[in-house]
Amino acid sequence: MAKQLDALDGVAPLIRTPTDADAVSTGDIIEAVPGHETLRVLYRRGDVGNVLFATERCNSYCLMCSQPPRDVGDEWRVQQNLDLLDLIDPEEPSLGITGGEPTLLGEGLGTLINGCAEKLPHTDLQILTNGRGFAKPEWVERLRGIHHPKLQWNVPLYADVAPVHDYVVQARGAFVETLAGLHALGRAGMNIEIRVVLHKPTIPRLAGLAHFIYRNLSFVRHVALMGIEPIGFALANREALWIDPLDYRQELVEAVRYLDDRGMRTSIYNLPLCVLDQSLHRHAAKSISTWKNVYLPECLRCKAQSRCGGFFASHKKEWASRGINPITITTGD
Repeated sequence: MAKQLDALDGVAPLIRTPTDADAVSTGDIIEAVPGHETLRVLYRRGDVGNVLFATERCNSYCLMCSQPPRDVGDEWRVQQNLDLLDLIDPEEPSLGITGGEPTLLGEGLGTLINGCAEKLPHTDLQILTNGRGFAKPEWVERLRGIHHPKLQWNVPLYADVAPVHDYVVQARGAFVETLAGLHALGRAGMNIEIRVVLHKPTIPRLAGLAHFIYRNLSFVRHVALMGIEPIGFALANREALWIDPLDYRQELVEAVRYLDDRGMRTSIYNLPLCVLDQSLHRHAAKSISTWKNVYLPECLRCKAQSRCGGFFASHKKEWASRGINPITITTGD
């Protein structure tokens, strides 16, 4: 959320009260950059989806990346994030570390995680990583030096075969590296969540991927099947990615049922309840960060809105399912 700044006699900035009363609140952390006329909100107290942004760099180039990478030197972000930890509410329930690809920070990522362990030991810490870096021997030692009591690594896996996964992430050899990285995390005793973004390339192999995860990655803690966020690279690749959730309802039911029946905790992120088979409603989570979560006019008449995750603020009609309709009867599922 940007706020206008004015120079005060050329010495100190004058921060105007924002028009939107909800823009900032007590306990929020904002950043003022000298020479710039805007403020950035780095942390919102009590919000869902607070993250530490680790780096803009990435070794993948995913078709639907919501944060297109840039090859820039930003190791300075480690110290900035360590400084940020001193200001975050110590009772913060959850915090993410994301990028880019956080493992490209090398030892800096371990330093940041251990900083979280010192300052926020009771906070659920979730790191979004493509997992490829853990295939490298140096990360075996680094993992031994990482100690956070509530740490989870969230690793995307898009298919049970290399050609599809490598195509989605636009990196040859990524499938093999990701699997090697997942097993390295597993051997280190780390909590792991597998993430699968649901779109045209991943849907045909979704059932096969569910079988693959159970047979080869049974040590993972959680599987998240996720609707696509229409932002970043997804906008340019819409034709290659978009598939109406109504058209993969059965595939999603089969994948969730297979994993759930075998005791693997499975959730559905980023999809409204109205486009899901009713049997999956209990698996649907309110996963979209508060600051980019919206509901459509149709939702005003929906009796399930309080339980529904809604939509991304970037949602447009070209990404709208034909199944979006208010739910008028609730069954307590």
